[in-house]
Amino acid sequence: MKILVTGGAGFIGSAVVRLAIGRGYRVVNLDALTYAACLENVAPVAGNPDYAFEQADIRDRAALDRIFAAHAPDAVMHLAAESHVDRSIDGPGAFIETNITGTYNMLEAARHYWTGQGRPDAFRFHHISTDEVFGTLPDDPKVRFTEETAYDPRSPYAASKAASDHLVRAWHETYGLPVVMSNCSNNYGPYHFPEKLIPVTILNALAGKPLPIYGNGANIRDWLFVEDHAEALLLVLEKAALGRSYNIGGDNEQSNLDLVKTLCALLDAQHPREGGAAYGDLISFVPDRPGHDARYAIDPARIRAELGWQPKVSLDEGLRRTVDWYLANEAWWRPLLARDGVGRRLGVNRGVNRGANPGAGG
Repeated sequence: MKILVTGGAGFIGSAVVRLAIGRGYRVVNLDALTYAACLENVAPVAGNPDYAFEQADIRDRAALDRIFAAHAPDAVMHLAAESHVDRSIDGPGAFIETNITGTYNMLEAARHYWTGQGRPDAFRFHHISTDEVFGTLPDDPKVRFTEETAYDPRSPYAASKAASDHLVRAWHETYGLPVVMSNCSNNYGPYHFPEKLIPVTILNALAGKPLPIYGNGANIRDWLFVEDHAEALLLVLEKAALGRSYNIGGDNEQSNLDLVKTLCALLDAQHPREGGAAYGDLISFVPDRPGHDARYAIDPARIRAELGWQPKVSLDEGLRRTVDWYLANEAWWRPLLARDGVGRRLGVNRGVNRGANPGAGG
């Protein structure tokens, strides 16, 4: 099988590319190489004869048509998206253009190609989305997002992803395009671009900078190790029924404050500060993000029951592996610190920069 992966130089996309190549798939990586993309993420497979790279923007329909015609994929895994909530608050336009218009272009290019190939039964368009489309949850462990939860997006990012989900469903119902869908919880792990909570915490700690936490740190997220997610995504592509959607979560709920404290403890053990001070001393509470959702939690019962998937990596193990990876891979993350927006607080209401650091909300 040949898979066209959009956003394959990003965090989750590159994990999919590496795993798919390792399992013997042929992969075409389509990526615009925007600020959060790194070809170093796929360097381990770049020399494989089953791997190909196309630099293109999903907003460019002509480029998409050319790539479909040139590579003739058997399936699409659509991960390309603008994904940082804080950036969506400051500049929602890029999220509308990429996540909504870009997904429309992908659907139309895929439909044109699929129709031209005689509408093969085996073709699949797998759309990968987020649990943020469902909005927020109460602090009640019995209440979790299911595939039937009504959409209630609260940020420009979440709204743009919700719109893209609706487009994919509409193209399936209206045109018969063979789609499958998934919505995931917060991913973490190696190659995570340093603008989200976990990598920001690790790298700020190593630099002796404040560890920013939005509000009081009580916001809860369900954490999913990125390699577990990649396995789930390939399983959905391979086995899901047409039109079916799956919520993919790690069964690892934790508050932002507790998560940061865990990271500090790992760093204390693995890379002690000079003078013996604790990394936890660097924790700093900053003004909350506008519209910050209180809690996300996914019920993964459907994917467990229907496809037999469950996460393999516990949060404790995953965080330890993540810290180890960042300690061992300064050559990867150091150049990224100079990229646009990294190291600045983004997403403050009306785009006002109040001088804190990014990544405090997860």
